Amino acid sequence: MTTTSQPRRQAASFSTLTALLRRSGLLGVTVLALAPAAHADDNQYSLWQQTKDRAANIWNQGDGALYLSGVAHHGRSTYSHEKLNELNEHAWGLGYGKTLRNERGDDESLYGFVIKDSHRHPQYMAGYAYEWVFPIAKTGLELGLGGTAMLMSRQDYFHSVPFPVPLPLASIGTQKAKIMFAYVPRLSSNKNNGDVLLIFGRIEM
Repeated sequence: MTTTSQPRRQAASFSTLTALLRRSGLLGVTVLALAPAAHADDNQYSLWQQTKDRAANIWNQGDGALYLSGVAHHGRSTYSHEKLNELNEHAWGLGYGKTLRNERGDDESLYGFVIKDSHRHPQYMAGYAYEWVFPIAKTGLELGLGGTAMLMSRQDYFHSVPFPVPLPLASIGTQKAKIMFAYVPRLSSNKNNGDVLLIFGRIEM
């Protein structure tokens, strides 16, 4: 890769990320059913209307958030030594989203993200996250536990066509700055498949 072509590729990646982010509210049809705030009166709103309203509320009322990624840890018992030597664990990446602290004191987020995947190719993600927030005594810190559902695009799956992925999610930090963890479980009993912990940061602006 030449130095001059890298900014162009980064610009193209950002354009793709932006397009995915604009569509991320559509994913709420699946994941909002898991969030307690999604249970409204069915006679008043359809599920589709609830989804659009909630996504719009997060985007309009939420705080802007910057996402920074750096680590993708592959399970040492899942991958062979030879495979681990081939894989990239420096999952550098950047993302943007909106996070809303809702009336229950929990966090709801819409986000778009691009990182370097295990094979050093761009991996695009856009979706929704819900975290139940638990303050830690009087430390100013809080623990978050929840889940995320996203659309993901990778070169090694479905010819880069976006596909849905639900993942468990956890975080620790302050309301404005958190270290976050998303876990990809082992997908089969075979070696070299799944069991990846993605570690990233979220800073609200």
